[in-house]
Amino acid sequence: MAITENGSTHRAAHRATLLDLLRGRDFRRLLTARVLSQLSDGVFQVSLAAYVVFSPEKQSSPADIASVLAVMLLPFSVIGPFAGVLLDRWRRRQVLYLGNLARFGLGLVTGGLLLVQAPSGLFFASALLVTALNRFILAGLSAALPRVVRGEQLVTANALSPTLGTVAAACGGGIGFLLHQLMPPGPKADAALVSIAAFLYLSAALASLRMDRDLLGPEHHPGRPALGQALVRAAHELRAAVVHLVRDRRPAAHALAAVTAARFCYGVLIVVVVMLARYTFNDPADSAAGLATLGLAVGLSAAGFFIAAVISPWCSRRLGLAGWMTVCLVAPVLFVPTLGLTFRLVPCLIAALLLGVVTQGTKICADTVVQESVEDDYRGRVFAIYDVLFNVAFVAAALVTALVLPLSGRSVAVVLGVALVYAASAVFYLRAARRTGPLPGDVGASR
Repeated sequence: MAITENGSTHRAAHRATLLDLLRGRDFRRLLTARVLSQLSDGVFQVSLAAYVVFSPEKQSSPADIASVLAVMLLPFSVIGPFAGVLLDRWRRRQVLYLGNLARFGLGLVTGGLLLVQAPSGLFFASALLVTALNRFILAGLSAALPRVVRGEQLVTANALSPTLGTVAAACGGGIGFLLHQLMPPGPKADAALVSIAAFLYLSAALASLRMDRDLLGPEHHPGRPALGQALVRAAHELRAAVVHLVRDRRPAAHALAAVTAARFCYGVLIVVVVMLARYTFNDPADSAAGLATLGLAVGLSAAGFFIAAVISPWCSRRLGLAGWMTVCLVAPVLFVPTLGLTFRLVPCLIAALLLGVVTQGTKICADTVVQESVEDDYRGRVFAIYDVLFNVAFVAAALVTALVLPLSGRSVAVVLGVALVYAASAVFYLRAARRTGPLPGDVGASR
């Protein structure tokens, strides 16, 4: 009888609704800061895509895309874990405020560089700093979420908050795309978009000020050390965080491995879609049409993210976190070859929608497992490592794809290879989950 009562209690606790979350003032304020920040990211990223990939005077290749991603993401993969140490010491509210304020200034600088047609190296250096701060801020947002919701609300919060942020980024991309279509292509249009993104970053910084300085933690942290001392201690504390993750929190380590593999597959397919949009679905000379097709694919993928936010709490209650994550890894084994191998627009757009569902579903599960399994004193560092894994997987995917993908984007081997990686990831994760036993979010799952 006790087991039945406990099971009923857990099931009731997991039925946290979106309305329950939105009643929380602090959660609403954190969500507002996230949405404004990622809306800005969407506008900024469209301006970069228009400049690097869809400029009428350029013939971009998968290698060009890989090079840009490597320049913009790999440097942060080196400094990212050290940023995590600071996330566990600095007030996370201040990180959100000052980080977005810095991106406001850098965005204006980037726009100026585009306007005067400065050397591309200067442009990429400025864009690199904006992107690096973006990953830093997203790690802080994820680490702060458990500070504004109750434990039983985490699955629903992870379904809503990151997903709305992703949808906001897609909406920002849509806004950027529409503005770009209205303006004559060229440096002035790209500079105008970057400047709009900069002022949106300013709005995100101001939204962060609505929260109390100490609200987002961390709860336990010493006084700020000197920079040199912090860097020395960082290596030791990062090692402690890795040991904590691998030795004591195996479910979180397995979830990170699975979501990293899914991110790799997503990165490969992104490059494929970009090349198909530019050279197969449209006239290669019509860069505006190519950008429009890519925008449609991204919009459908964002719709998939929203669907995942709606269904993930229900699916995780019925299947458990491990079960729902496994489904999200297995499903692409079926639909990626079925739809992708046609290399036609409509099937590929349907695949983009479904890929959005399973990609975000996987991330929701992984975020929840890490938040529930990792202690607060380590959480910032673990989420920074999580972010680095995301970056490295995405860049590695672009680099691998650049070696084998033709300019047209049509490659049977690449599509089948992605399906095989998904299959291997599902098998690995399911076996690991069975060895470690039920996850924290699996307690109330229906048997």
